[in-house]
Amino acid sequence: MQYKKILVPTDGSDVSLEAIEHAVAIAKTTGAEIFGVYVLDTTPYTEIPADGLWSNLKEILEEEGDNALHLVAKAARKYDVAFKNQVLEGNPEKEIVEFADKINADLIVMGTTGKTGFDRLLLGSVAERVLKHTKCPVLLVKQKE
Repeated sequence: MQYKKILVPTDGSDVSLEAIEHAVAIAKTTGAEIFGVYVLDTTPYTEIPADGLWSNLKEILEEEGDNALHLVAKAARKYDVAFKNQVLEGNPEKEIVEFADKINADLIVMGTTGKTGFDRLLLGSVAERVLKHTKCPVLLVKQKE
């Protein structure tokens, strides 16, 4: 399979950094372009009034996203891989799947913490839901112990 567009959702966590490294390595060998995505998860904040508080919170989240996407850019530049970064807003798994469809991604590379048992039941997994709903292959990079 010749990969041309690799989507890398990131949240700036250690495991997402590992996923970025995998994505960039694949892109380097296949000539693919990297699409870094950070999703401002607005779902926990739907009850917050749209006033100054939300504006301040959104600025913090946007800064967090910029920092996370800077890491994608840094890795892509290091290996001379073409990249584009995008900040999205909404439900992470929904936005990731829709963006993958929009760009016709050949592959999604994303990190997973590998939670099991009660933690997985309680928190769910964005990676697992993306895997279930996307049309393209997904490479899950598990967090190192």
